[in-house]
Amino acid sequence: MSKTPATGAEKTKAAPPRAVLFDAYGTLFDVYSVALLAEQLFPGQGQALSVLWRDKQIEYTRLVTTSNHGAHYRPFWELTRAALVFSIKRLVGQTPSTDATASFDMQVEQLMNQYRSLSAFPENRTVLQTLKERGIPTGILSNGDHAMLTLALKSSGLHGLLDHIISVDAVRKYKTAPEAYALGEQTLGILAAKVLFVSSNAWDALGATWAGYQTLWVNRYQLPFEELGTQPTRTGSTLRAVLDFFPPSASS
Repeated sequence: MSKTPATGAEKTKAAPPRAVLFDAYGTLFDVYSVALLAEQLFPGQGQALSVLWRDKQIEYTRLVTTSNHGAHYRPFWELTRAALVFSIKRLVGQTPSTDATASFDMQVEQLMNQYRSLSAFPENRTVLQTLKERGIPTGILSNGDHAMLTLALKSSGLHGLLDHIISVDAVRKYKTAPEAYALGEQTLGILAAKVLFVSSNAWDALGATWAGYQTLWVNRYQLPFEELGTQPTRTGSTLRAVLDFFPPSASS
């Protein structure tokens, strides 16, 4: 029987987690912020392109992780570009075989450059700064490769606020593979049950819950959670819900 998730305002009698790991894409960085540029490049298709691009990106991570024992693994940056090319072709039409190919390639590169520096959600800095002031270890556990994550953090001004950058590239398996979530325990030296994992992606929050983490699902878009019989530890509407796990007295 599944448990009803607690809201961010509800308190828990358990001791606060000893560390926090954040998903990056969709949680710290707005993957749909590319829609504005996409709309400029492909009028009338910007929002649809941003959604299809994200969906295809995640589909590719699952495909290369589960096929042929990971023999087809490719870094996240490469999968992101492949997903973008597919999405443009699907929505806009096949790439012309004429001089327009150069224009197509330029549009792809413009959107990929935009993805390097995705917009961060506005509450991120305050939340991460508060955790740092309270002495709580933090990190990212992401499908993104290390170079992508480092650049995204620097461009958003968040780089100095996180203690660890953990990429699944180290195990060449994407979330929700157990080996990917195990990297958190290995890096922190703390059991998953004592670590809070935060994600805006319901499938990721579920995977982390199954991996033994305490979890917070940041439900920014008021969506239903996955219907697979397991709920996250808590649900919140913004990243600020992380701080409800760490009352100020917990660090004194």
